[in-house]
Amino acid sequence: MRAKQWVVMAGVWTMLGAAQLAHGATPETFDRSEGLNLNRFVRQGDVAAHIVLRSGTDPRLIVAFPAGNSGVGLWFDPVAAPATWTLDGPATPLTQSDAKGRPLHGVRFTATLHTPTLAPKQALLSSIRVLRDYQGQGTAPKEVLTNAHTDGNTLAWSRDRLDGAPGYALSVTAMHGALRDGHFVAASDGTITLKITALSGETPLTPVSGHALLNDTARDDRAAREALAFLSYREKYLAGSWRFDTYFGRDTLMSVRLLMPALQPQAVETGLRSVLERLSPDGQVAHEEDIGEFAILDHMRTDGSRSDAPVYDYKMVDSDFLLAPVTQAWLLDDARGRARAKAFLARKLGDAHAGEALMRNLRYIAAHTKAFVADPVAANLVSLKPGVPVGDWRDSNDGLGGGRYAYDVNAILIPAALDAASALYRSGLLAPYASKQDQVMLAGLAHAAAVWRDKAPALFTVTVDSAAARQAITTYAKAMDVPATPALKAIGDKPVQFQALSLDASGQPIRVQNSDGGFALLFGKPSPAQLDAEAELLRRPFPAGLMTPVGMFVANPAFATAAEQARFTPGAYHGTVVWSWQQALTAAGLARQLARTDLPAATRRNLQGAQACLWQAIDATRDMSNSELWSWRYADGRYQVAAFGASGKDADESNAAQLWSTVYLAIPAPGKMDAKCSQ
Repeated sequence: MRAKQWVVMAGVWTMLGAAQLAHGATPETFDRSEGLNLNRFVRQGDVAAHIVLRSGTDPRLIVAFPAGNSGVGLWFDPVAAPATWTLDGPATPLTQSDAKGRPLHGVRFTATLHTPTLAPKQALLSSIRVLRDYQGQGTAPKEVLTNAHTDGNTLAWSRDRLDGAPGYALSVTAMHGALRDGHFVAASDGTITLKITALSGETPLTPVSGHALLNDTARDDRAAREALAFLSYREKYLAGSWRFDTYFGRDTLMSVRLLMPALQPQAVETGLRSVLERLSPDGQVAHEEDIGEFAILDHMRTDGSRSDAPVYDYKMVDSDFLLAPVTQAWLLDDARGRARAKAFLARKLGDAHAGEALMRNLRYIAAHTKAFVADPVAANLVSLKPGVPVGDWRDSNDGLGGGRYAYDVNAILIPAALDAASALYRSGLLAPYASKQDQVMLAGLAHAAAVWRDKAPALFTVTVDSAAARQAITTYAKAMDVPATPALKAIGDKPVQFQALSLDASGQPIRVQNSDGGFALLFGKPSPAQLDAEAELLRRPFPAGLMTPVGMFVANPAFATAAEQARFTPGAYHGTVVWSWQQALTAAGLARQLARTDLPAATRRNLQGAQACLWQAIDATRDMSNSELWSWRYADGRYQVAAFGASGKDADESNAAQLWSTVYLAIPAPGKMDAKCSQ
């Protein structure tokens, strides 16, 4: 909001009661610097807050709260020269009463910026979803906008939630420099120091950390432990901060699966329970939840009420087929889970037992996969939902390259889900919750899984002859300004074969190499030939394959059309970038496959070679491993890490703490490896 909108009101901050320091043990606090963002995480008692100060020519401050997925943010007008924030001293957790005596929880901290003037452009106090949308689109619902009040050197914003519940407050005071005509101006040394208080009235979550979260097998990685603890609560796990400070179904399931060996039993079951609690009546897994004020905004648009009842998003497809394999991994494959399986399924979740909720999901996956079993053609694959351009973990609009049938869903997750459902049925655990009709359905799932496993992958197979492959690599490498020679050497005079990222609506492949074979390594039992192909893809240097010195790319469009290549750039959220959890998924999957005793020696050597290449890249980028993703640049004759979101060309920004990027806590590096990374 511009200066002309500000209202002078003496003593505005006196409407809030005196601040009280948060009670409890010593605050859990840690810092992360990533690209332009300086992050500080603070948790103590009822306070959990993530401070994000963005430097550069577009300064910004955000404080995100896991409570209600809420936050406050202040965007400033661009500054002439890049300016860098510094945090001065610790952030103090506090609880403060609003004008009605209701508690607000948050933090107070001091930060300095070297710039002659700092002009507030827009303040937002609401749901993180509102702040996230404003960051991406530059708009916010008019209902949440509120004017600033000035008092001396202080600008302050505060308001109730839209339903009258305790709301939010933000206060910014010039401690060095001054507030003049709605602008902060620097002192004689050219710096501005601000004292910032950020508060939310949303109901706090119950934190979990330490031995209540992790067992003694967890790796001694302080950064990962800190990030995981901030994202872990008795009620649920948060997907990532600052942008996803609440439940996400896929993130929860994959993180629980990969972290499972290092999690305490209660922590595993927190994740499974949170997914089962949010299933749709017909058994679909909720992707995301709208809670707090964002739920109110939803209800205002749809039914005219100001209810804060959560609204769940069921548009994703892959999560529906992840629940059964992850449940199997705990209740059947893990000795700790087997001992607790009957009790877990008997636990009440609202009006139903966990076992009854699980059966809803199994009925759903059986019903939605039977057409392909009867007639295994592309048209009977499981597609994205009508009118929705996303459906799996690559959930940006360009993530599947315009495809409608995702490779990971159809060729890997569906057979894994059907296998898991069959195994759960054979174990007898589902007997109390399965009707006679259910039992007939469950008895047929082993056959259904076999059909999907045998027929679906071939529909995605792409083969590029040697001459065309070499031309594609040469042309694409020149366009990306990266060397082609290592890639050309890797393929020699052989054709290139890989699994397409997706199929379009007519069943034609989107010819983009991808990292989704990691799901097969973790959840499936691929044939030696399939493992050899996956190992080759992982080992080959980009742009013949996925590997670079800065990590394994999640997509390589070298063999795709020019239009498709434009969707998969280093600035695209699911483009030629590195996602930490995808590397972890692949590392865990390779370890799982190498534990098999039925593999030919040549296949084992291929897997070991891929493992060596992957861990070489992981070790080279350890300081990024807890980030959501990162990009790269090629300069001075080498690939270099670039923080995603630091470039104005990037589609978004990375979370400094991401749930599924902490999974290395349960994925130890292999011991002394006989194989070397030979590309």
